[in-house]
Order: sequence, then structure tokens, then C-alpha cells
Amino acid sequence: MSEQANKIKKLIENREMARLGGGEKAIEKQHARGKYTARERIAMLLDEGSFEEYDMFKLHRCTNFGMEKKQYLGDGVVVGSGTVGGRLVYVFAQDFTVNGGSLSKTMSEKICKVMDMAMTMGAPVIGINDSGGARIQEGIDALAGYGEIFERNILASGVVPQISMIYGPCAGGAVYSPALTDFTLMMEGTSYMFLTGPAVVKTVTGEDIDSEHLGGASVHSSKSGVTHFTAQTEEEGIEMVKTLLSYIPSNNMEETPRKACTDPIDRLDDSLNKIIPEDPNQAYDMYKVISAITDEGEFFEVQPKFAKNIIIGFARFNGQSVGIVANQPSAYAGVLDVNASRKGARFVRFCDAFNIPIVSLVDVPGFLPGTGQEYNAVILHGAKLLYAYGEATVPKVTVTLRKSYGGSHIVMGCKQLRADINFAWPSAEIAVMGAAGAVAVLQTKEAKKVKEEGGDVKAFLAEKEKEYSELFANPYQAAKYGYIDDVIEPRNTRFRICRALAQLQTKQQRLPAKKHGCIPM
Repeated sequence: MSEQANKIKKLIENREMARLGGGEKAIEKQHARGKYTARERIAMLLDEGSFEEYDMFKLHRCTNFGMEKKQYLGDGVVVGSGTVGGRLVYVFAQDFTVNGGSLSKTMSEKICKVMDMAMTMGAPVIGINDSGGARIQEGIDALAGYGEIFERNILASGVVPQISMIYGPCAGGAVYSPALTDFTLMMEGTSYMFLTGPAVVKTVTGEDIDSEHLGGASVHSSKSGVTHFTAQTEEEGIEMVKTLLSYIPSNNMEETPRKACTDPIDRLDDSLNKIIPEDPNQAYDMYKVISAITDEGEFFEVQPKFAKNIIIGFARFNGQSVGIVANQPSAYAGVLDVNASRKGARFVRFCDAFNIPIVSLVDVPGFLPGTGQEYNAVILHGAKLLYAYGEATVPKVTVTLRKSYGGSHIVMGCKQLRADINFAWPSAEIAVMGAAGAVAVLQTKEAKKVKEEGGDVKAFLAEKEKEYSELFANPYQAAKYGYIDDVIEPRNTRFRICRALAQLQTKQQRLPAKKHGCIPM
């Protein structure tokens, strides 16, 4: 065999060794946990045959605690580029079979390389996290590696989409990278995220809790809002990420992806003319409105289990991708609170950063009152939503279906926050507050006088509420001043939104020159 043939043989052997990660036994253990390996996950995510791997032969440089004897080609993370649906993406997948996926300086260098390439090429970054945390044997080098990754997360924010898939443990400093990315997906039952684990919690606070209840997918999808999506299987999670990518552009300089639309834009849905209940305090389901107006009734919801009183997600109108923000009357009457405000604000800012038009469906009676909200800074969190809408320069179309009261009216894409087209249904009520509350304030003296004169106070207040409702429980007062551009028939909503979005395709709007705004934190 020639020297050249030997070299080629050695290359092939090294590649086979690298692809085994921590070895066959470690791979068997990974499979026994119900988890795929890093390379198997990448193969499922990317188009077949499109993966280009980098730094397959890179090794760690640590000699502390016998680490020089634990050398594996690639050192615990698989990185490279490929395509999803024909579009370029960059990906890294931590390999739990190699030293528990613990992060070394070498691993951080590999991750940073693909993040830098993604920024240069203008392509999304997808990270698959499955790691025991920092490699303790490397000490400060491992921490420096995390810092390098975090800095790139920050620089890439708003430039290219960043998606984190938590397919195993993610603890300590490791959690900050997913927290800095745009979307996070967790696996139900096999993944968790927390800064300090159950043992430390027990020592410091005395709480006795397991990993699942401390930082499992159910906790972060419904209580904290840390994760945007959850999946029962790794295959399901990967399909969700593929769907997400289909709605968003590759970078902040591109327009949103378009899809051929066979759903007529002038399709009428008569059910919308009857969906608003006669009783203003009765709930209805906003999901029915969304499915009635979007292309083929499709809607890809974000954070479906968190702050259910507001709905966010992606849909299409005449093939164009849009972000939908909608109050949900069937959950806490659709009121805004701390969690709903920050959920909506983050989504609006993402859409604005990546040129995705925003369609707002409004039915909001106000902000949730009470000490629980005030002590948890509902003022600041509500201001986040207000700031996000006011800052956004993408096309903004707002449809008021029913209630739109007080401060909550302002923060939900009103004309004064530079919404482009504001429609209202005939059932819209746009006012400082509801009739009962307004009359209680405005008619206090008169009601007292009626009572002193022996009159029927209840009948007097009912009459005044009726007068107030006739004046404000309709959209025409706002339309009179141009705050509503048109009052539309509900069944015609799809067509009017489609036409508004078509009109706004050439919109150009700039913010005042500045380094950045100081959003209320």
C-alpha cells in the first residue's frame, strides 16, 4: 500500500472514530435514556446529505485531573452547516456521550466558529443542548468559553434567528445562552433548565424538590415562560423547529418567506358575524377568529401554555408570513397582566427585528388589578408591551373586535403607537373604561342626590350606563376622530387584512438616530 493510500486510510479511520463520539457503549447508554446522539439529531434536522461538518478533529487541551487521557475527536460537540427546506442554517449539537457533554474551551471555540459564520452568511443558528454544564477540570477556561458564546448570542440578536433545542440537561451558566436566543424548545420528561440544582436548593433554602419540578419542561412552559415550545418526542421537536423556520426570514435584511396561497383572500366567513356574544361579559374563543381569517386556518402558536390570556404566533395571509398578537376573552376575560405583557412584548420585538408584519386582534378590558400585579411591577411589564408596539416599524394592522379600554387600549397597537391600519368591528367598544365603572365615577354626586331625594338609585345608574354605552360602546366615536380607519363587517376581516398587508409592502419608517433605546426592564 502506498504512503498516500495509508494517509487516506488513516483519514477514513479518524472520521469513523470521530463519528462514534464517546464510543459505542456511551451511545448505547444515550439510547437507553430514550435520547438520540448529537449526529442523529442533526441528521433528522437537516435536509438529507446537506451537512457540512467543521472541526471534526479538534481536541481539548486540558491536562488537569487526568483529562489528557480522555481525548475524543471533536471533543463533545458536533458543529457545521446544512439546509432545512433548502435554506442555509448553522447548527451545533452537544454530545452527551463525550464527558457528559460538559463544555470545554475547545467546545466553545467550535460553537463560536459556527455562530460567527452564521452572522457572516446571514443564516439562522440552531443549538441542540445536552450537557452536564461547564467542564470543572478546566476551571476558568470553561467559564471564559461560556462568556464567548454569550457575547455572540448578544451580537447575533436581531441579526439572525437563534433557536435553542434543550434535549437533555442544561444547568448553571449554560442556561443563559438559550435565554438569550429567540426561541427555546424543551423535551417533556428528559430535559430541564435551572441555575442551581435540587441539591443546592435543598442546602440553601431547605426546599426538597426534584429536577422536573424545579426546571422541567412543564414548569418553564406554563409558569416561568422560559421555553416557547415543548415536545413529547425528539422527532416532534425537530418538526416544530422546521415549521418555525418556514415562517421566519434567514436574517434581518430579508423579507418574510412567502408561500403559494390557494385560499381566496376574499373568502367570507359568516360565523364571524355571530361570534361576539350579546352579553358583553360573556367569553368567546379567539382561536376561532384566527382560524377563520388565516390562510387555510393555519396558526403556529408560540408559548401556548403560558399566559393564556394573550395569544401569540405565526400565520399567513395570502401567503405572507405575519405575527399575530391577540387577546383571549376565554382566559381571564383577556386582561393584560405581568406575564401576558412580557410574552406579547418579546414577540412583537422579534417580529419587528425580522421584518414580520404584526396583526393584532383586540378584545381587552384592561390590566389585571391587585397587589400581586402591582408588587410584581405590572407597570414596567405593561410598559414593555407599549414600548415594543411603539418602537416597531414593520407593517402593523390592528382589528378591535369588542372591548378596548383605558391603558390596555393604548398598548395593544393603537393608532398613536403608529399602527398603520386600524379596523374595528361594529361590536367594538373603545373607551377609557366600561360603562359601569365610568358611571360610578362620573355620576357619584348625582346618584347621591337621587338617593337623598328618595329616588331609585339603581334605575338612575342603569339609565346612565345605557347612555354611556350608546355613546362609547361602539367604534364610531373613535372613527370620528380618525383613530379607527374603517368599521368593517366581521365576515370580511380576512379580505381587509390581506389588502392592508398588500398596501403596506412598501412601507418605510425609521426610528430617530440613537445607539439604542432604554426599554423598561
